[in-house]
Amino acid sequence: MKKLLVVLLLVVLVVLSLSKTVVLKYWMWDPSIKDKVEKAIAKFEQLHPNIKVEFTAMEPKDYWTKMRTLAFTNKLPDVFNMSSGYLEEWVKNGKLLDITKFVENDLDKDKFYFNLFEAGKILSHTDRYYAVPFALVVTVLFYNKDAFDEAGLEYPNENWTWFDFLNAAIRLTKDKDGDGTPDQWGYWFYGRYANVDPWVYANGGRYIDRETMRFDPNDQAIQAMKFLVDLTTKYKVSPRPKDMKGVKAKNVFPLGMAAMWVDGSWNIENNRKIIAGKFRWGIAPVPKGPCGKEDVAYGWPDFIVISSRTKHPKEAWEFAKFMAGEGLTMDMYMAGKIPSYKPLTESKAFDEEGKQPPEKGKVLKELASRKLINSFTMGWGEWRGYGPAESMGLNGLLDAVLDGQMTFEEMREKAKENINKILKRYYK
Repeated sequence: MKKLLVVLLLVVLVVLSLSKTVVLKYWMWDPSIKDKVEKAIAKFEQLHPNIKVEFTAMEPKDYWTKMRTLAFTNKLPDVFNMSSGYLEEWVKNGKLLDITKFVENDLDKDKFYFNLFEAGKILSHTDRYYAVPFALVVTVLFYNKDAFDEAGLEYPNENWTWFDFLNAAIRLTKDKDGDGTPDQWGYWFYGRYANVDPWVYANGGRYIDRETMRFDPNDQAIQAMKFLVDLTTKYKVSPRPKDMKGVKAKNVFPLGMAAMWVDGSWNIENNRKIIAGKFRWGIAPVPKGPCGKEDVAYGWPDFIVISSRTKHPKEAWEFAKFMAGEGLTMDMYMAGKIPSYKPLTESKAFDEEGKQPPEKGKVLKELASRKLINSFTMGWGEWRGYGPAESMGLNGLLDAVLDGQMTFEEMREKAKENINKILKRYYK
């Protein structure tokens, strides 16, 4: 009888133990690091034996279609990855958990770039926290050191002005075979956001009036866009987009066709692959405009968020915090991404000593500490993109100016008309 009671007691204890196990579902968009994420999850489960995580990794091209379906049917996973560009939409639709109390009371802020949490607050268009940042990308000035040496120019640095940049672009534009077309352009850009917006924000500019949520660029934004357009139409130091057909935009600089280029830090990996030691290159902050400030950077975080319908908010928070910080390792990041967790960013592994560009660690860490600015709104992909002629976004309109299809003033008027037509669908 006593043995039977002991057995029954053990059964009861096992049942009670199992009943306390919390199961969380986690979805993310990068299958290439699935095995590494699984190791991190195993470590988390060891530290939290009462929590089990069911993990799904999807291809990026399928991720948002599936997530929107799950959101519509109220079947979202407890925890999932979130893009900066969609954060406001998902908050507005009530799909994300307000984690303000967790951030304020249960986060070691000194271990994170906390400005990234603040960036999430701004992106959500609220005064609350809804997202935990795990990575950051910024925009930088890529430059060909061999071309600079040949031209007798000093390398770009954090004190560079637009005048310094223009002077270098002019001297770096070279027609080596005398056929009337430069074999090496001083600079390369087109209307895409990562090529234009860094200059706008580095000059104190803004596109959207946040009070009215209408496209109403200030004078500083107009000044920056005109400066960039003049590089092609007036100074002839950057090619027209139509003359670069057949060459991938991200390959113009690493192929040596242009000596400078502003784009996202995520291009570091592609540069390494294509340049492959053919020339030395570096990175620097985007030159500050005459109206700009030194403490801002154009960039955005990647986030982990929690479903507003989760039945386990505390456990979901513990997991999200872990997967944005101590659970991660540097081999889970591509070369141009910056961890939000400072112990990783401050490690030797982040600096990648011996690899190009040698300035990577110093420049990216400095930019990560600045106030982040970007132009994300609901409908951003429409108004900042290309689209049909009747609703063409800023990318396409700027390219039209560069290609000589419309004047700068015509572009301004068309942009205001097209973009506000889009914004009115999202902001009444």
